[in-house]
Amino acid sequence: MKLREKQIHLFFKIGVWSKVIDGTLEMIAGFALLFTSPESLRNLVGWLTQGELQEDPTDFVATRLVEFCHQLSISTKHFASAYLLVYGITKMGLGAGLLRGKLWSYPMALAVLGVFLCYQGYRFSHNHSVGLGLVSVLDLIVIVIIWRDYRYMKKNKKAQSQVAPVKHDDSDVGAEL
Repeated sequence: MKLREKQIHLFFKIGVWSKVIDGTLEMIAGFALLFTSPESLRNLVGWLTQGELQEDPTDFVATRLVEFCHQLSISTKHFASAYLLVYGITKMGLGAGLLRGKLWSYPMALAVLGVFLCYQGYRFSHNHSVGLGLVSVLDLIVIVIIWRDYRYMKKNKKAQSQVAPVKHDDSDVGAEL
């Protein structure tokens, strides 16, 4: 493995581990959201943002969180919970396959991340969230790195399979009968 390929593979591992950790956090958040009432969420966000809003009543993040919690309906809560659970579990499963070098997981991860990236692009076109834009750019970088590692792994597997195969002597297969 050349130095450049080692560096790309290191970035691949860092990117995949970041997705696995992110997926774990999304899964935890999805379960928490599923089993938490909107009233409890409003109280928690109020408690978390209280100090910041006293210091700066126009704080962008704190005011958006409070607004979001006050507008949160049960159906939105269930959708957000399901989205976080599905995306989190998917990231964890695909991450496990990628980190183990399973070739099937590469195209699957590219497809899933591509679909979620398209969805993020759609959402970005409506809300112009800087955070969503940054996450989308990072996802795109991870997709490119997965693609590069996939090409490398396929080339490696192909080269290994072209090594002289072990020949079995079939002449004495039936000799024991």
